[in-house]
Amino acid sequence: MTQTFPINYTGRLAFGMVVLTALASCEMPQAEAPADAPPEPGVVEATSNGPDGAPPGTCWGRTVSPAVVETITEKVQVKPAEISDAGTVTALPVYRDESRQQIITPRQDNWFETPCPDVLTEEFVASLQRALAARGFFGGAALGQMDAATRSAIRRYQVSAGGPDSEVLSLAAARMLGLIAVPRTPPVEPE
Repeated sequence: MTQTFPINYTGRLAFGMVVLTALASCEMPQAEAPADAPPEPGVVEATSNGPDGAPPGTCWGRTVSPAVVETITEKVQVKPAEISDAGTVTALPVYRDESRQQIITPRQDNWFETPCPDVLTEEFVASLQRALAARGFFGGAALGQMDAATRSAIRRYQVSAGGPDSEVLSLAAARMLGLIAVPRTPPVEPE
């Protein structure tokens, strides 16, 4: 006599979900740039290699907006249900999950004009530190050194003013601080 046992799909499904959850929680190692690798141009220091079409003699900073990626998971039928001649289901269909990633918004370089390095003299940086201190963004001594505290103050000031989220001083922020002259616009002559 042959004895048949019903297949417990619920138990297998639960076991599979536990395994998938455990695997999903594993942290994959990320490829990192070597410690001695130079920073990307414009991200940490201003660069004269700005965006396409940048006027010659100008300097630029850059922030990078990361790509927005969405993971899409779909159930795909691997094996259809088996139905007997009497019309009853003898075996349930088999499905598997297929996941893929889709870029919703690509990575974007956000360029902004900056004072060129030859402008960032010790006197200029000291004036920058005093201007940031007067506005409550810098608490150190105005020594004229572009140190980590100064860069952090630049970032906080620029973000509060609606500028780039960068430690590189933007030309617009330097103008708002009164450190660089605002270009003169010619007067409009009446017609």
